[in-house]
Amino acid sequence: MRLTTRTNLAMRTLMFCAANEGRIVRKQDVAETCNASENHLAQVIHLLAQKGFLKTVRGRAGGLMLGRPADRITVGEVFRTFEAVLPFAECFAGTENHCPLVGACRLKCVLSEALDAFYAKLDSVSVADLMCGNDDLQHILKVA
Repeated sequence: MRLTTRTNLAMRTLMFCAANEGRIVRKQDVAETCNASENHLAQVIHLLAQKGFLKTVRGRAGGLMLGRPADRITVGEVFRTFEAVLPFAECFAGTENHCPLVGACRLKCVLSEALDAFYAKLDSVSVADLMCGNDDLQHILKVA
């Protein structure tokens, strides 16, 4: 299993905003600090804002900030937002499933249980949990 770049950037962006709580931060600062393309980051920010994770402000003094408190944003919720559009395996793909084993294979049940456990763990962790007491990360992400 591997996270998509978009999910990774989403988490970095949320942590960046959490480290700069109460401030409007610039996309350019997030991109520079998180080693990301501004164009790719813009797509991620757009979806994060659509889903209420971020609030964006237009204009010269514009930028982005958390759309709700960091302790109310779970890692699982963010991952589902970005990863749910991709089926984990062909057998999860609904009408796109052309696996010849579908009628007899038990792997889908095992994978489904594993994914449930994976997301249950991620649901128990908030962005605030990732930041709390993590002075090194705070130092890296804090805008001067």
